[in-house]
Amino acid sequence: MSLLIVIDVRRINDFGVGTYIRNLVQALGTVDPHNRYTLVISPGDLRELPPLPGNFTIATYGRRDDELADNMAFPAFLRELPANLYHIPVNRVPLMMCKPYVVTIHDMSSLLFEKNRSWKNSLRQYRFRRGLLRADQVIAVSAATRRDVENLMGVPPERIRLVYSAPSPEFSRHARAPIQETEEVERERILERYQIHYPFLLYAGAIRPQKNIPRLVEAFAIARAAFTDHPQYRDLRLIIVGDEISRYPSVRQAVMQSRVEDSVRFLGFVPFDTMRVFYSAAEAFVFPSLYEGFGLPPLEAMASGTAVITSSMSSLPEVVGDAAMLVNPENVFDIARGIKEVLLNTSLREQLIDAGRIHSAKYNWKTTAQQVLEIYREIAR
Repeated sequence: MSLLIVIDVRRINDFGVGTYIRNLVQALGTVDPHNRYTLVISPGDLRELPPLPGNFTIATYGRRDDELADNMAFPAFLRELPANLYHIPVNRVPLMMCKPYVVTIHDMSSLLFEKNRSWKNSLRQYRFRRGLLRADQVIAVSAATRRDVENLMGVPPERIRLVYSAPSPEFSRHARAPIQETEEVERERILERYQIHYPFLLYAGAIRPQKNIPRLVEAFAIARAAFTDHPQYRDLRLIIVGDEISRYPSVRQAVMQSRVEDSVRFLGFVPFDTMRVFYSAAEAFVFPSLYEGFGLPPLEAMASGTAVITSSMSSLPEVVGDAAMLVNPENVFDIARGIKEVLLNTSLREQLIDAGRIHSAKYNWKTTAQQVLEIYREIAR
C-alpha cells in the first residue's frame, strides 16, 4: 500500500534550505513513483517548484512559519490533509505539530549564536527544542550536527539519522561538459553585466556572525598586499555574495579599517545561473566559517571546478575531506596564508580543483532521497 507523505516546502526560496528542499523533492520524484506526496507551499512560490511526476500534488497555505499563529493554524491545516507522516525539512516545527513527523536539522546556530534575549527569541528556542524532541525521526545533515542534536538537545541517538545533503547537479554537470560557444558568450555577458574584468576570490552564503566575514576581509587585505607587484593578482578583488549585509555593520567596518573599500564588492541574492558563473570564474572560493551544520557552498564550488579554502572547524573538515585547503578561521594570518598558497602554487591549485571535482561527486541527491525514503517507510511501519 502506498503512503501519503506531506512535505512543508514553504522555505523553498531560502538561500541554503531552499536548495535542500528543491533538490530533495525533485530527487524523490525520480526515485519514488509509488508513494503519494503533497507539497505545502506559499502561493507566491509556486514558480519555484521543479517539474514533478503525477504522484505529487500541491496545497497552498498563506502563513509563514515564523508567525506566532502558525503554531496552531498550520497543524489545523494539515489535519485537512490526512497523511501517513509529515516532513518538516527545516527545524521550524509548530508547537502543536501533527504526528508522526520527521524534521531535518541543518545546524544549531540559532541556539549557539543567538544573543538577543527577547521573548520572541525565547519562544523560538523553546519551539526549536520541542520540535526535535517530539520528532519521530530527526535527519541530521552531518555527523557534527548529529552530535550536537544528541549532546545539546538530549535526543536519543536511535532517533537521529545521518543523511548528507549534496550540491545541485547543475554545478557538476556544467563543470564536466565542454563549454559550448553559446555558454561562453553567456558567461562573458554575465561577467560584463556585473563589470567583473579582474581576478577575484569568492564568498557565497549567509552574512551572520558565525560566518566570520570580518576576518575574511582582513585576511584578504593581508594577502592582497603581498600581490602588489604580481602580474596576475595585483588587481585581485573579493566578491561577497550574501543576504542581509546591512544588518551586520561589523563587515563594513572591517572593509574600511582594512582599507580595501575599492577591492571588496558586496552583492545580494543573485540568480542560479549567475552564481554558477561566479563559482567557475573565481580564482578560489574562500569560506572561513566558524560553524556550519553541513557547509554546502564549498561543495558547490568544488563541483564547479574551483579550488576551495575553508575552515578546519565544525562540520567542514568532515564535508570537504582532503579536497580543500583547511585554515584556522580564528587566525587572520592563517586564512591569508591559505589564500596565498592556493593562488601562488599552481600545482597545488590544480590538485585541489581535481580532488574537489572527484570529492563533490560522492554527494548526490539520488542517494539522499533514497535514504530519506527509507526513513519515511520506517516511520510508517
